[in-house]
Amino acid sequence: MNFEGLDPGLAEYAPAMHSALDPVLDAHLNPSLLQNVELDPEGVALEALPVQESVHIMEGVYSELHSVVAEVGVPVSVSHFDLHEEMLWVGSHGGHATSFFGPALERYSSFQVNGSDDIRQIQSLENGILFLTKNNLKYMARGGLIIFDYLLDENEDMHSLLLTDSSTLLIGGLQNHILEIDLNTVQETQKYAVETPGVTIMRQTNRFFFCGHTSGKVSLRDLRTFKVEHEFDAFSGSLSDFDVHGNLLAACGFSSRLTGLACDRFLKVYDLRMMRAITPLQVHVDPAFLRFIPTYTSRLAIISQSGQCQFCEPTGLANPADIFHVNPVGPLLMTFDVSASKQALAFGDSEGCVHLWTDSPEPSFNPYSRETEFALPCLVDSLPPLDWSQDLLPLSLIPVPLTTDTLLSDWPAANSAPAPRRAPPVDAEILRTMKKVGFIGYAPNPRTKLRNQIPYRLKESDSEFDSFSQVTESPVGREEEPHLHMVSKKYRKVTIKYSKLGLEDFDFKHYNKTLFAGLEPHIPNAYCNCMIQVLYFLEPVRCLIQNHLCQKEFCLACELGFLFHMLDLSRGDPCQGSNFLRAFRTIPEASALGLILADSDEASGKGNLARLIQRWNRFILTQLHQDMQELEVPQAYRGAGGSSFCSSGDSVIGQLFSCEMENCSLCRCGSETVRASSTLLFTLSYPDDKTGKNYDFAQVLKRSICLDQNTQAWCDNCEKYQPTIQTRNIRHLPDILVINCEVNSSKEADFWRMQAEVAFKMAVKKHGGEISKNKEFALADWKELGSPEGVLVCPSIEELKNVWLPFSIRMKMTKNKGLDVCNWTDGDEMQWGPARAEEEHGVYVYDLMATVVHILDSRTGGSLVAHIKVGETYHQRKEGVTHQQWYLFNDFLIEPIDKHEAVQFDMNWKVPAILYYVKRNLNSRYNLNIKNPIEASVLLAEASLARKQRKTHTTFIPLMLNEMPQIGDLVGLDAEFVTLNEEEAELRSDGTKSTIKPSQMSVARITCVRGQGPNEGIPFIDDYISTQEQVVDYLTQYSGIKPGDLDAKISSKHLTTLKSTYLKLRFLIDIGVKFVGHGLQKDFRVINLMVWQGSFKSLLVPKDQVLDTVYLFHMPRKRMISLRFLAWYFLDAAVFSSVLAL
Repeated sequence: MNFEGLDPGLAEYAPAMHSALDPVLDAHLNPSLLQNVELDPEGVALEALPVQESVHIMEGVYSELHSVVAEVGVPVSVSHFDLHEEMLWVGSHGGHATSFFGPALERYSSFQVNGSDDIRQIQSLENGILFLTKNNLKYMARGGLIIFDYLLDENEDMHSLLLTDSSTLLIGGLQNHILEIDLNTVQETQKYAVETPGVTIMRQTNRFFFCGHTSGKVSLRDLRTFKVEHEFDAFSGSLSDFDVHGNLLAACGFSSRLTGLACDRFLKVYDLRMMRAITPLQVHVDPAFLRFIPTYTSRLAIISQSGQCQFCEPTGLANPADIFHVNPVGPLLMTFDVSASKQALAFGDSEGCVHLWTDSPEPSFNPYSRETEFALPCLVDSLPPLDWSQDLLPLSLIPVPLTTDTLLSDWPAANSAPAPRRAPPVDAEILRTMKKVGFIGYAPNPRTKLRNQIPYRLKESDSEFDSFSQVTESPVGREEEPHLHMVSKKYRKVTIKYSKLGLEDFDFKHYNKTLFAGLEPHIPNAYCNCMIQVLYFLEPVRCLIQNHLCQKEFCLACELGFLFHMLDLSRGDPCQGSNFLRAFRTIPEASALGLILADSDEASGKGNLARLIQRWNRFILTQLHQDMQELEVPQAYRGAGGSSFCSSGDSVIGQLFSCEMENCSLCRCGSETVRASSTLLFTLSYPDDKTGKNYDFAQVLKRSICLDQNTQAWCDNCEKYQPTIQTRNIRHLPDILVINCEVNSSKEADFWRMQAEVAFKMAVKKHGGEISKNKEFALADWKELGSPEGVLVCPSIEELKNVWLPFSIRMKMTKNKGLDVCNWTDGDEMQWGPARAEEEHGVYVYDLMATVVHILDSRTGGSLVAHIKVGETYHQRKEGVTHQQWYLFNDFLIEPIDKHEAVQFDMNWKVPAILYYVKRNLNSRYNLNIKNPIEASVLLAEASLARKQRKTHTTFIPLMLNEMPQIGDLVGLDAEFVTLNEEEAELRSDGTKSTIKPSQMSVARITCVRGQGPNEGIPFIDDYISTQEQVVDYLTQYSGIKPGDLDAKISSKHLTTLKSTYLKLRFLIDIGVKFVGHGLQKDFRVINLMVWQGSFKSLLVPKDQVLDTVYLFHMPRKRMISLRFLAWYFLDAAVFSSVLAL
């Protein structure tokens, strides 16, 4: 902030003025503020304690939550909400920094940054905090350790910094230049000249750098060259503050008067689309700070130094009723900041006090904050724990007192005879697959133990297997458990066996005899394959996603739509979601939620897959809702980090999944508070009952939806915290009911097991059978019960086992805002009629559509599969028949199953994770038409992402409107790739090489050449694909790609995004051009434009649109001919010879 024109007394402030502060209460301080606070001789508070208790916060209205003292008597110079953790940072005029944790403002750390100068700006990074003083930039850890200390020239007077990306920083001040600092090398990389008197405020959008000058001007500069593009002469005196949001720029400042500078009560507002001023906004306070707070609208917060705050729309009229007072301890407010979530405001005053204002009782500073690390408690006189389960633990580690008595370990010689160590038994899988040559046996490695390591166990473990504990990281020591034989073969984790030809000779048809497409599991983070299939077979979701297309580089909705398009065109061959998972890995919220697994974690099964897929389920629904919301309401942009949404009507995803609720809080005095909210899914809450009482699933579901709980909350009527009853009522039911089962421990598993047993006994009694409590049925008894001659009349007794989940549920909204939930059976259907639920107002029938199951298998670390009820429209498109059928989706294994198998859960190995119920006749309520959203404009010229690209480096001529390709036109295509992960292989005992995991490739360059017209032979696409992932091999000798070519900062190539290039190729495919190239099968596969097949049968590109010279010059039973030989033979040209000279 620019301090010119403010209180003159503060401009002359020096820390020495307070060096001998007498510990007497200042007249400006509130006496309650310094209770139990001692002042040291330097005048600094030893503890920063809250000045008041938490007060009741009205939802949606900002009011003061907490106030704390940072440094008594020392003005606060800057405040900043941490962008990565739930922390607030405060800097003082004395060069001291203090951090507070959470909305309670508990002191986290406090340290000296500079001994003489004030802190002028704070910026949080992932690993630390940047502090800017007059001529010093210091990067420190959140605990106070110095990471680097960068000294500037003594003549510098810096005021502002701007983080342009994760490793580049701009610093400006009262001089005629701005410095660019590389945070990786801690060196000055560039110096940009600016006009005197310099820059004191900097902002950035995706179009411009905005620089605020002390002369009252705001300049708009180019993001690459930093040249002035536009300039606004905002104020005649000086600029105080400005902010930018969307297409609006708002500024406040001082105007020149006869008596000097005076605070201007007119905010200057500029339209960045037309680059001109619009009607100034008159406010009722003296503006010193302003910030956009874009929540429901693009409103402005205008703050005066005296503590007045006013909210208003930048294009409307200011209302005096929207003014509130901050009540600073000192006479002036010195700093103001807004949290990233827009839920909290921070004010710092001239007496060292910090005020936190929020719009909710429990605010969060960031949409997705990582966990804060706290100092470990000091352990005094503690002994290391001893693991008694270790057989080789030396007993000498146990401290024992000196004694003359005989010790327990002094065994007689007869009882302590030495015994040889037994050899461990050979794995049963090795013995089963072993082939003998003479007296030597050979067997493939089952990969249950690490190479050259054998765990010795002297005693057999008798401990009960806990299937719900976390699976160990390494397979070492996992012995065969008795329950593993119960895991059906089709539910086991499937893997691809690679050969010299890769996947070409792998028989996927052995695992999938249907025409539906599976998904390949070898890609990182492919654990979500089952949930992708569930979303695909929801017809309204599939149509909505495939109609979606936006400009975001990493949009999960767009990538999911591309993947759904591949699943539509496949005829039974598996697809791969590499592009979708690549975009998924780049989203910060996914990493913050722990959804990104390392390769080693996936291979070993580390982590609880059930919890992981339930978190992924919540994340993908929220992300899709936000992506659709941004496309439908572009003027109210919402970042991907937002964790809430306005209403279910904002997007079709909200209409499908959102459930509107009323949260009521009833105090024992009788006062009631009602707050509206909405959620995209529900989590089951199980009753704490061990008596074996019968609970219908509908009862547990109603208990989870209409949740009642007792808790302490603030009561306005009682003016204190009181025990309150929190209830939740439903105002609107969703069309798709999503349920997370939360079976994460043996307690929940026992509840499911017990309810399934009770339901089984009741079903047997219903059919005429009787089961005693302590009787176990033999195999003959089961056959008798299941036979027509038996007492029980039912199709099969196996269909009744392990079943508690109903296929349909009935929900009814009552007049008193209640909810009735009951199981809906075929008998109820016959009694009430199929249309009964639709005829009665507020009554809905939900049918089970999908169940996602966690398969427990310690040998492989477990896996996730899905049971999906595939509807009539999918069968009509794929098989030409009209019927419904349940299928098991286990990556690329797809098999039809009986409907009862979808609701049978043997808790020893098959645990429910996610349930999807849909309203009956759901498809009739939505438009299911799909219109290809890709237009011809994707082929027109576009700007490069590379900052250093010049027109002289252009290697192609974009298509003109009159050159747009038509059906049958020839297009030459070539693609170059880089390696992200090397191939993992092992050498077998017989000397052959076995591929465990193939190398992961990524497309790096796409070139398309005109095949006809006056510009025949001239490329119209030559895109280098920018990547944020680490490249292990650029394959320069084949591809010509060099390090730096894919980096937007230093590349001189035409750099673009993978999504942009993918859309160009998709448009060419859809328009019907013919591609000419060599090895196009691999090119299309890595670009993710095909599913694997030995010939061009099941490509996204039809066979008649591909002219591949690999197959064109291929003779039967002969090897494929290389491009180098074809070029030499037909063109007398040498390829790859000068590739390093590119």
